[in-house]
Amino acid sequence: MEDYIDRNRTAWEYNAYEFWIQEAGTPSERAARIRKDPRAELKKYSVYFPACKGLRIANICGSCGKKAVPLAVLGASVTVFDISEENRQYALELSDAAGVRIEYEVCNILEIDRKRFGGRFDVVFMEGGVLHYFHDMDAFMDVMSILLKPEGTMICSDFHPFTKIADFLEFQTPAMDYFSTEIFEAEMPHARFLEKEIREKMPKCSLRKYTLSEIINSVLRNGFVLKRFDEHPAWTDSRVPGEFTIVAIKEAIKEALAHG
Repeated sequence: MEDYIDRNRTAWEYNAYEFWIQEAGTPSERAARIRKDPRAELKKYSVYFPACKGLRIANICGSCGKKAVPLAVLGASVTVFDISEENRQYALELSDAAGVRIEYEVCNILEIDRKRFGGRFDVVFMEGGVLHYFHDMDAFMDVMSILLKPEGTMICSDFHPFTKIADFLEFQTPAMDYFSTEIFEAEMPHARFLEKEIREKMPKCSLRKYTLSEIINSVLRNGFVLKRFDEHPAWTDSRVPGEFTIVAIKEAIKEALAHG
């Protein structure tokens, strides 16, 4: 496990801060947009957060704070868990510029301090393509359950498994058999936006793509009740699915059994 996690950490540490500046502007510039309309910055995820004030949210693989900071502006208490120090640097500068405070833990998601963070959060939230960085879906979902309070909510949005069979999102990743369990190497998602010299030097990630049934069954096996499942069109072609969102509630009975 550590080998692939370390590989992905190395990839996400490479040139990430400079990329966020290039992609989204300086933290001050981005913060101004967030302060002006935080819900617009949440984009399609706004519907899953009708009210934020007072919520304790764990933003899993929260990257540069692009969703954590808008949620904090809307009144949530947000802790980002991510593998990259460079992401942390940008996110904390962004939160400072936006006039809010977020916590940011740089760690291996599968090794989050359970004693410190277990049962702490009302919501765990992830988006933008997270699941394929983890080779054991049950281990990942178990951590999500542990972080939540009883009857807490998981909002898991990710790339649709339909993108396994064709590069509908134009990430320049290989197409494969939908039912493949292959672990493969791929570039960072933003590598295609960088100059050739930088792109050629970037470390690659170790990925595992899942089927829809693998994801949903793992959610169910790990003590969640499925409440909502949405499919979202690909940004490149609205005729095909590009992303999905699962909303699931942690069963209170699992928490009781864990402490029984």
